[in-house]
Amino acid sequence: MKMNEEHRMEEKSEDYLYRIGMFAQMNHITIKALRFYEEQGLLYPAKIDEESGYRYYKMSQMETIHRILALKEAGFKIDDIKHLADAEDAKAFLIQKKNEVLAKIAELTLQLSRLDAYLMNGTESMATPVRIRKIPACVCATMISRIESYDDLFEVMPQMGALMEEAGCLCAVPEYCFTNYLEPGYKDENILIETCEAVREHGEAVEGLTFKEFPETEVVSIYHKGSYADFSRTYETILKYIEENGYEICGNIRENYIDGAWNKDSETEWLSEIQIPVQKKQKA
Repeated sequence: MKMNEEHRMEEKSEDYLYRIGMFAQMNHITIKALRFYEEQGLLYPAKIDEESGYRYYKMSQMETIHRILALKEAGFKIDDIKHLADAEDAKAFLIQKKNEVLAKIAELTLQLSRLDAYLMNGTESMATPVRIRKIPACVCATMISRIESYDDLFEVMPQMGALMEEAGCLCAVPEYCFTNYLEPGYKDENILIETCEAVREHGEAVEGLTFKEFPETEVVSIYHKGSYADFSRTYETILKYIEENGYEICGNIRENYIDGAWNKDSETEWLSEIQIPVQKKQKA
């Protein structure tokens, strides 16, 4: 038999010793892999010939090889396998890895749902993709107003700018100007808003203008290009995303104004971002 010809029993023992090439062949791996596992301290040869440097392995070591290969197939990296071998609480480590895999599955499921949405709605939906992102914490100058209609925003913002100048405010970089809608639900009139502008530091409050700190916030975000009058379609898209992906609104809806009448000649060039704070719905 070829196997009997290639391996040599170097000494009388209850286990035969197989040279590295044969042992690699028996386990369907490469010699390079066996040497790598030795370097990483995962599997040492049963014997190394001092004169030739030949490496020999026992049949019983196949169990170790199979455990290494099984863990790799389960997604474990070499460092994970080494950690698992040394871990006092192997079960806790495996639970941790399971949770990491579940998180990846959730992320891939979300990616799949977005692809399905693009396929169902056509390529037009790719122009206004919905994203989950974190808004960094910031200090803002704020002014609360009740406006008759959304057109009044064009009057509120200059008023706030004048108050900020009086208070000696320095705007943060990058700029972040947004409106907080303080009452739930959509209203066409008599709308309570909080106009906010990120600043470099707290300032002295003046009549109508105060300062507050907003914590880091996770939001569902979508960009809107064009007139504010067309916001309804963009809101429909983002609210549908929240409902279909298991989120719930947990804060005031924000509209972040990036480009507008103050720097663009045409309404078609206005750019805004709708930001809705969300959290995952609790399982019943």
